[in-house]
Amino acid sequence: MESFIKPYNYPLNLVLLVDDDETTNYLNERLLREMQVAKEIRALKNGKEALEYLTQIGKGKLDNKRPDLIFLDIKMPVMDGFSFLDEYHKVNQDDQNPIIILMLTSSASFYDLEKLKKYNKVRRHFSKALTKHDVYEIMNEFFKKN
Repeated sequence: MESFIKPYNYPLNLVLLVDDDETTNYLNERLLREMQVAKEIRALKNGKEALEYLTQIGKGKLDNKRPDLIFLDIKMPVMDGFSFLDEYHKVNQDDQNPIIILMLTSSASFYDLEKLKKYNKVRRHFSKALTKHDVYEIMNEFFKKN
């Protein structure tokens, strides 16, 4: 592990990758494991699966499995990233200890980027697949030790 990552609160407990693209999930998971970012990395295939997972946590059915970070794809079948965010905002009141949500996209249109601005829980967006530079930037911005 490179020494300049040491000022971060790592490893995180859990990172969720919410994307229907298996190759992207594989690459992102491999990078995050290599960089020892989280104790656990879980891939879900769409927003519905992610919402169900978070609902189970809210009901106390998944002890200590609340994600610290969610990478969310915009375009997915069943429930896309925007639909997930709409539902998440309705049911999730995590203002005390917010989950960091970052959007991932392979082709962000101007429309999508403008639409993202209305979701205050989305901190930033990144292009697929993540790079080491992206991960360093994310860790520095959102998980730096005080």
